[in-house]
Amino acid sequence: MKQTTNSILMIRPVAFRMNEQTAVNNYYQKVLDGLSPETVNAKAQEEFDTFVQKLKMVGVNVVVVDDTKNPDTPDSIFPNNWISFHENGDVALYPMFAENRRAERREDILDMLEEKGFQIENIVDYTEAELDSLFLEGTGSLLLDRANGKAYCALSPRADEELLIEFCEDFDLGPIIFHAYQTVNGKRELIYHTNVMMCLGETFAVICADCIDDKQERKAVLDSLKQDGKEIILITEDQVNQFAGNMLEVKGTDGKRFLVMSAAAHQSLTSDQISKLEKHATILSSSLDTIEACGGGSARCMMAEIFLPKG
Repeated sequence: MKQTTNSILMIRPVAFRMNEQTAVNNYYQKVLDGLSPETVNAKAQEEFDTFVQKLKMVGVNVVVVDDTKNPDTPDSIFPNNWISFHENGDVALYPMFAENRRAERREDILDMLEEKGFQIENIVDYTEAELDSLFLEGTGSLLLDRANGKAYCALSPRADEELLIEFCEDFDLGPIIFHAYQTVNGKRELIYHTNVMMCLGETFAVICADCIDDKQERKAVLDSLKQDGKEIILITEDQVNQFAGNMLEVKGTDGKRFLVMSAAAHQSLTSDQISKLEKHATILSSSLDTIEACGGGSARCMMAEIFLPKG
């Protein structure tokens, strides 16, 4: 199984703003005072377009789909939470915590991908779990080590353990389960998505081990990564707050590997961390300040990797 892909799906926002329904447990979101919703959306579109342009320039195949005004989906820019694409032609659809995020799931996007020659064999649909208030938010909650057959998952209100185990059984993956925390107003609160504090590349892993408060859980996660021969690059909780965990490795022209992150994440890294990362991939960063502040997500969340076979 491949760990990285050259093709990604991205959704261009039309009404991006801070989503009040997700802010209850995404402590990275902020209100940008004094900016009208139109200004926020225009800034987000500008950041989005620049980011897509940078990816295309290095040979990443970016499938851009425009969001629609109706229904109201302020977080549509983060498609990796509701869908994932797999090498065997499977597509997984995920149950979402925020009610207004459930409307992001669009069948027409699957039609568009098929028109572009991607083959979809089977849809694995977990969305009924929403009726029981159980959630598992795609590759936000799940860090898939496709090559080594593992799924890393920090449990949270948006990542249910039973659903995770069901997903792992369906996709033949071994679950690595833990709890990751951040400090909010002096209290340790669960981090809403695993991909905020951890990134898995082909030959490396970026992780904030300090977020895993339980020593045994921390050891189990690090041991699992070491066992697969990944170089572990540790980041701090302050760097997590700058979205340094929210990175994604992609392939460009001739299979060249790029590690994609925001400008804020890039600027937060030390020269030592950068030199370690650059042994594995070329860093590609782009300013996503508005998207990060209002959305509480960053570069990784904006990219849904397409591993589907091509017809």
